Amino acid sequence: MNTTGHIQLPPGGPVPLPHPPADPSVADVSQAAVAVLLIGPAGAGKTTVARHWADRRRVPTAHISLDDVREWVRSGFANPQSGWNENSEAQYRLARRTCGFAARNFLANGISCILDDAVFPDRPVVGLGGWKRHVGPGLLPVVVLPGLEIVLERNAARSGNRRLSDEEVARIHGRMAGWYGSGLPIIDNSTYDVETTARMLDEVVTRSIASPPSW
Repeated sequence: MNTTGHIQLPPGGPVPLPHPPADPSVADVSQAAVAVLLIGPAGAGKTTVARHWADRRRVPTAHISLDDVREWVRSGFANPQSGWNENSEAQYRLARRTCGFAARNFLANGISCILDDAVFPDRPVVGLGGWKRHVGPGLLPVVVLPGLEIVLERNAARSGNRRLSDEEVARIHGRMAGWYGSGLPIIDNSTYDVETTARMLDEVVTRSIASPPSW
């Protein structure tokens, strides 16, 4: 008899490609086991949407925020706003590996997950390539990219080290525009509230399960 209370959990492995339902007419993404990567610039609302989407699903779903994990480092936190350097780069890489490890373990134990990160299209090895290595080929990337004015407005409402300068926001948004033409699904939520954006995310994930994007 095991008196320690220890429960053996399945080990996490690479997340495989999701299997489309046998009958597409009854597909219900709210009950599918998935790993979603929500991509977008600061101020796109990706963290709020990801949290809302995870909250309303009818199956166990975790939200894994890269920024939250990165900020687990207290003493010695390398804030990129103070200047991008090898320490901030290393902490981003470590946070991504940690998030990927968590995602694989959640999926292995029957819990879907949605991750959010500002992944740039012009850094494929570090960005999507890194996430694919950390999580697995079954990761479903989706881009949330509202207009620049909306992003600036939302960023202005942020506080702490997550609020960026207008110049930095504009630079990041410009780089994110490179996702157009990439083949990844893109949601322009400039005029959508959180509920509507989450509903559109459901639709995008449903299509991605039926026909996974090539990336």
